[in-house]
Amino acid sequence: MTFSIHGGWLRPAIHAPSPNFDSRPPGEAIDLLVIHNISLPPGEFGTGCIQQLFCNTLDCSRHPYFARLVDLKVSSHLLIERGGEVSQFVSFADRAWHAGQSSYGGRSRCNDFSIGIELEGVDDQPYTDTQYAVLAEVTQTLLTHYRHMSKERITGHSDIAPGRKTDPGPAFDWPRFLSRLT
Repeated sequence: MTFSIHGGWLRPAIHAPSPNFDSRPPGEAIDLLVIHNISLPPGEFGTGCIQQLFCNTLDCSRHPYFARLVDLKVSSHLLIERGGEVSQFVSFADRAWHAGQSSYGGRSRCNDFSIGIELEGVDDQPYTDTQYAVLAEVTQTLLTHYRHMSKERITGHSDIAPGRKTDPGPAFDWPRFLSRLT
């Protein structure tokens, strides 16, 4: 699949605008890519609940786990599902609420200067071949489009929020992913 970016939006991708974003600080260059994982309920895939969470439409009475998500306002720029489907929730030009309290290279507030990609998954289960292929293609598109971003500035959520976050977890094969990038 060939991806392109137009007006901050990835094409082709499902566009599901989230209300959970705000403006980046003026003059802030996008120079970091953060890889995450998520599944809702935990360990279950293909439920549609991730999209609902990011769009504030999740019925928190649907599952006991969701009680902890009431009033949570989060988002990511992109979600790559197990079958490779890509959804975008926030324009790359805007600040998605994906990293939380975070720091990278001595700079705090990673949401200010990063793009967040969620992979549908959990820390300890392998990601799909299709997810790796799509993630690499999307990442290559981002690296081409955002001149301050580089292969060396791709990190996991666990690296920018150590002790607080563990994703994308030990099941994520960094060498496999990074070897696909030019």
